[in-house]
Amino acid sequence: MEYGVLDKLVGYAIRRAQIRIYQDFLDALGHLAITPPRFSAMTIIQCNSAMKLTELASAMGIARSGAVEVVNSLEKLGYVTRTDSATDRRAFALALTENGKQAMHEITAAIEDHDARISARLTKDEQFELRRLLDLLG
Repeated sequence: MEYGVLDKLVGYAIRRAQIRIYQDFLDALGHLAITPPRFSAMTIIQCNSAMKLTELASAMGIARSGAVEVVNSLEKLGYVTRTDSATDRRAFALALTENGKQAMHEITAAIEDHDARISARLTKDEQFELRRLLDLLG
């Protein structure tokens, strides 16, 4: 198969890898109804108590409307709750529910297994270097 200029494009190589990685992620976590954005949101919320929706959107690098969709889906799963913000009467504070905190143990273990699987052909130094190089692109 000839790919022409595609073989020279960094973005194309990243996209092909992302497709394979995303499929493995879905295979590993689909039964838990967890997607990469949902896991990212749960992790950020867990690490930053009482954060507002706009802060979550900013941390995830997505539009506020996208963060609303993610939080709505996590609320339906019983993993996240919105409470009145102590610092801003116009906003809600986000928190993991007890169910969400418990689910994070299983979800995180599955994610760590997924990450080990997709990076198994790289040494620890290569994994570090890949993350460093990808950070340069962002």
